[in-house]
Amino acid sequence: MLKNDPRAPGGKEVKLTSITICGESNNFPITADASKEYLLDVRHLWVRSRKMNAIFKIRDTVFEAVHSFFRKKGYYEVQGPMFITAAVEGGATLFKVDYFGREVYLTQSSQFYLEALIFSLEKVYTIAPSFRAEKSRTRRHVTEFWHAEAEVAWVGLEEILKVEEELISYVVDKVLDKNQDELKILKRDLTKLENIKPPFYRYRYDDVIDELNKKGFKLSWGEDLGADEERAFTQDFDKPIFVIGYPIQCKAFYHRNDPKHPGTTLSADLLAPEGYGEIIGGGERIYDERELINKIIEFGLKPEDYEWYIDLRRYGTVPHAGFGLGMDRLIMWIAGLDHIVDAIPFPRTIRRVRP
Repeated sequence: MLKNDPRAPGGKEVKLTSITICGESNNFPITADASKEYLLDVRHLWVRSRKMNAIFKIRDTVFEAVHSFFRKKGYYEVQGPMFITAAVEGGATLFKVDYFGREVYLTQSSQFYLEALIFSLEKVYTIAPSFRAEKSRTRRHVTEFWHAEAEVAWVGLEEILKVEEELISYVVDKVLDKNQDELKILKRDLTKLENIKPPFYRYRYDDVIDELNKKGFKLSWGEDLGADEERAFTQDFDKPIFVIGYPIQCKAFYHRNDPKHPGTTLSADLLAPEGYGEIIGGGERIYDERELINKIIEFGLKPEDYEWYIDLRRYGTVPHAGFGLGMDRLIMWIAGLDHIVDAIPFPRTIRRVRP
């Protein structure tokens, strides 16, 4: 039977009259002084811990909230293939796969397929795995991650940024409503989450470079922001920050150039505060056929490798925009975790494929 006991975890104590052993455990291998690396080796057992239990419950709420948000806003859930033939983000981060004697790749993003589907459904989203063969060893990089992506017809940069603000605020509210106990187990400072309301802060890329150089960095215009730069820039903010107007060379070929700011794109990254950095990348997509072909060539790519993607502009086209949200990075920030591997039940990194 259960009885109230404020000394017990959860405030309840079990009073036993008898016990039956269902599965005996001989010398459970996890001890109080286990290292982080060892806990990854025995992740199949560490998932039973109170810490991981709390994280998984928050993770469940985050996934549920993203689905709920999009469905309430009239989006259709769709799915893209995991095997692809052309890079979305960059050839250097592709995982090659032998596909019945033919070379294909694991998907980096479902974006191109979502773009195709807006011509049928107008507003679409997906939550699916993405794979990046990045050799980065930062606290926010994994090789396999869960990706929430959305594409919307008839919108531009401003409209898609509003969707992102509303989505993140909605998810945080749901976690605060449903997971107070789990956040307390993780010792998360709830005041850091209670102010996550639109509008978020906005900075142009140029201003971010200036701010970082004042902090001691030596960045030239045109350099992308890495983990260290984003951590330094976001450390003291209390809400997410949009960084708008990245240089052309910092973003993939499909981003539309900004006619008002030559050399830049109609793109934005959303950076989480407290040093967590990028959680969303997005912006306007090129919708003119000739403009897209020219930019593919400018990036040193072959238009013939993207024929079906170009067809989306060739046979009727509309202005559109979209974004990709790293679900695991979002969970890492909301739960206040030190490393992204803690946000995933069985993480995959450049050094880890087991268990």
